[in-house]
Order: sequence, then structure tokens, then C-alpha cells
Amino acid sequence: MPDAALLPDRHRAGEAGFRRASVALFAAGVATFALLFSPQALLPLLSDSFSITPAASALVLAVTTAALGLSLVPAGWLADAYGRTRVMKWSLLLASLLGLACAAAPSFEALLALRALQGIALAGLPAVAMAYLAEEIHGSSLGLSIGLYIGGNAIGGMLGRLLTGVFADHGGWRVALLGVGGMALVCALTATKLLPASQHFHSRPFQPGRLVRGMRVHLTEPGLLRLDAVGALLMATFAAVYNGLTFRLEDAPYGLSHAAVAAIFLVYPIGSFSSAWAGRLADRIGRRGVLPAAIVLAGAGLALTGAHALPLIVLGVATLTAGFFAGHSVASSWVGRRGSNHAGSAAQASALYLLAYYAGSSLGGIAAGAAWSGGQWTAVMSVGGTLLGCALLMSLWLRQTPPLPTAVPAVA
Repeated sequence: MPDAALLPDRHRAGEAGFRRASVALFAAGVATFALLFSPQALLPLLSDSFSITPAASALVLAVTTAALGLSLVPAGWLADAYGRTRVMKWSLLLASLLGLACAAAPSFEALLALRALQGIALAGLPAVAMAYLAEEIHGSSLGLSIGLYIGGNAIGGMLGRLLTGVFADHGGWRVALLGVGGMALVCALTATKLLPASQHFHSRPFQPGRLVRGMRVHLTEPGLLRLDAVGALLMATFAAVYNGLTFRLEDAPYGLSHAAVAAIFLVYPIGSFSSAWAGRLADRIGRRGVLPAAIVLAGAGLALTGAHALPLIVLGVATLTAGFFAGHSVASSWVGRRGSNHAGSAAQASALYLLAYYAGSSLGGIAAGAAWSGGQWTAVMSVGGTLLGCALLMSLWLRQTPPLPTAVPAVA
């Protein structure tokens, strides 16, 4: 291992290296989340085109998020052995090309297969990006760089859904997926061109024993397990509501176009503000109080979506989005803090949290499709309410979870 004193200094805000890394990972975040969630605005169209049920159409999202979640830990192994930047660049390029291939899928089964492969390819970015930033960005600028990366995630999720809605109105679902795939490829090439090479990365061979020991710690630590459950339940609710919403707003009495339905995703920036606000509040008064409050806020938004007036539905979705992002922000940061109490295992803790998170997305989306077929929006609200109720109980249970001893002073 090289002497740390001989290594280049880490990138700081205002320097060219910092700007390149920030733009590259912002573009990477846009590409990843645009590709991952763009079909959400197309579910009714896919249901009609392939003559399948709403629950079956939700598989186009579920298989991707499930494959991504299951691939996070292996992607981390590859990055540890072969390099952060190499894994991120190939991840983005392969996922973008698979996105273009999805537009030419000859059948729904072929589309699902391509989307599953895309999920595996996409895992390389979320599994590695935070570790790359922690290694290459100076501590005084790390918060800003992570904020820009997360901002790219949120904008990518919103932009992907908006573009698919607009393109679908003009050329159907194939044109929509082709357009998003093309945009993602441009972002991937931008990230590949700009991303600075790793200067502080040291390869580590795969050691099954160390991995098993770390997994055993996390799978027996009550606090981490409860936080994983909260993340899964929150994401399941979020996916259920947004999946069901596309069917509701294209149905009578609203009859909105694909583009108009996709415009609902313009509420996403509210989540960026609420996550930052919740993080600051948690630092001041503690995560144990802020997490249940965020879940209650999401529940209030879900209740508002039961109204018939479209402005109230939009307000409800915005409130739900604010609560979801606030809760996810607090839960994921809490996982990182608790995971860091076990030497070298914070990355594993985050990977397991994300695995639960994306599993929740897969299951929640499918449940919403089945609920819509059985009882339309009332049934979707029942699914969401049940999931949020479980998340709230789990968050209150966390209040009884003793904090782990740590050398870093922190508010639990």
C-alpha cells in the first residue's frame, strides 16, 4: 500500500478535479435513475399493448429493482477488486445500451429479460459511488459532492418519467424507451469522459470469511434490521402509490394523457428539500423522533389522495413524497452511522439496506397492480396504509433500540 503522504491530495470544492467528479456523478445519477424508473409512467400503455393485467405490467419495474438489489453486494466485490471507476463506467454504458435494446423488445417476456439484465448492470453505480466519493473528495467538500450526486438521482427519476410520458404521447412506449435510453447514453458518455481516475483506491481481494462475518453482524443487529424494514416498507408504499396513480389518472373521470400523468412527478424536487430538512433536524433533536414524524407526514399525504379533486390528489402526492424522502434520508443515514460502529462494515450495512429498499419497490409495485385490479384506488390506499402503519410501528420500536457504543459523538 503506498504511503499516504505520497498520494495526491483529495479534491476540494472549487478545484477542477472536484468539478469533474461532481458533474460526472451528477450525470451518472441522472442516467441511473432515469433508466431505472422511466417505465413507471408507461404501465397503463404496456398493459394495453401486451394485453396483460396491471399487476403483470408492474413487473417491468419489479424485475429491474429486484435484480439491482441482489447485485449490489457482488458489484461492491468487483469494485473492491478491480477499481471503482472501472465498475461505474461499465455499469453506466451497459445499462444505457440495454435501455436502447428494451425499445426493440419483441415481446413482454423479452422486455422483462432485458430489464432484469439492466438492473444487474445498474447496480455498479449505487454500490460504488459513495465509496468513490469518500475516497477521492476531501472531507470539507464531501457533503456537497454527495448532495450533488443525490440531486442527480432525484432529477434522473423525475426526468425519466417525464420524458417517457411526453414521448409516449407522440410515438408509443417504444419511442419513449428509446428516448430515455438515448438520453442516458449521453449522460453515461459524459460521466465516462469526466470522471477523475481513482488516486486513493487500494484493491482488496475477495475474502469470503470477512464477508460472512460482516453479514452475520448485520443480520443479528436489531437496530439495523429494523431500519432495513423501515426502508423496505417506505419504498413499497411509495412504489405502490405512484404505480397505482398512473392507472387512476388515465382512467375516468380524469382521462389524463401520458404526458399529463407524468407531470405529477414534478413534485419530486420537494423530496430533495424534505430530505435535507429532515437530516438537519435529525442532527439537532435525534433520529428517533424525526423518523416517525416523517412516516406520519407520508400517511397524511396518502389520506389526501383519497379526495376526488385533482388539486387535492396532487397535494397529497406531494406530501407523501416529502414524507417518504425525509424518512428514507433519516433511515439511510442512521444505517450508515450504526454500521460504522463495526469496523469496515458500513458499506455492507448500506448495501443490505438498499437491498431491502429495492425489494420493497418490487413488491409494493406488484401489490399496487393487484390492488388496482381488485378494488381500484380504495384498495391501493389500503395497501399503502397498511405498509405505512407497519413502518410507523417499526420506527417506534426503534425508539427502544439502545444506541451502539461509538467513538464518534452522535445523536441517536
